[in-house]
Amino acid sequence: MAKFISYLKTKSFRNNLLAAITTVIVLLIIAFFSLRYYTKHGQGLNVPAVKGLSFNQAVAKLEELGLRYEVDSAYIMDMPPGTVIDQDPEAETFVKDNRTIYLTVNRAQVPTVKFPDIQFKSFIEAQSIISSYGLKVGDTVYKADVSRDVVLDISFAGQAIKAGDIIPKGSRIDLLLGDGGGNEEVEIPNLLGFTKDEAAFSLRGSNLKLGIITYEGNITDTANAVIVAQSPVLSDSVATVKIGTPVNITLSNKTTN
Repeated sequence: MAKFISYLKTKSFRNNLLAAITTVIVLLIIAFFSLRYYTKHGQGLNVPAVKGLSFNQAVAKLEELGLRYEVDSAYIMDMPPGTVIDQDPEAETFVKDNRTIYLTVNRAQVPTVKFPDIQFKSFIEAQSIISSYGLKVGDTVYKADVSRDVVLDISFAGQAIKAGDIIPKGSRIDLLLGDGGGNEEVEIPNLLGFTKDEAAFSLRGSNLKLGIITYEGNITDTANAVIVAQSPVLSDSVATVKIGTPVNITLSNKTTN
């Protein structure tokens, strides 16, 4: 132990220690500057804003700056096809050269969706379901019915639709809702001698429904067949029924007396 302590006091030890420290410092400096060179420390650029540009404009801007890109697609109804709707990283983010920028581009082809079952559901529930399917509520019209704010009929672009129909995503769906006034009563129309279409038109005007249709005799022309019986029928004892009541009819090619 005494010899070791004596060695620590020699000039040879001090020279070896100084050489070792110098070597470590030199190695650290070399490693530091090598790492800076390898990672291009301090070299980079700000990501340009390409959101809202056409895909071709966005690509030209990125390639001009030496940035790479990858593309995904989504669909937004109110934006032109081929428009960049999102970018990652965001504009003005500082990145290294040759960084990959991820672009989301609006599709040209409109995706479709299978229409959900919302008939006879409350308006609030139907609105939530429609939204969850990527659709929008359009016009809401009320008609006399005992059910208040309940979906009675659904249409898209003027045509009736039902659950399972395929329609474009983002479409506006028009709803016919009950106003809760179905306890009111209306006069029963006399449909005898009417065709089916004429009867349906008359019943709609009276806030009634076309019920069960039966046929009498050999029907050779359904379009011109006329009503020979109805239920309920306007009589001295029964003159009114509740709004929304179905009226059953019997059609025949024979004329009524």
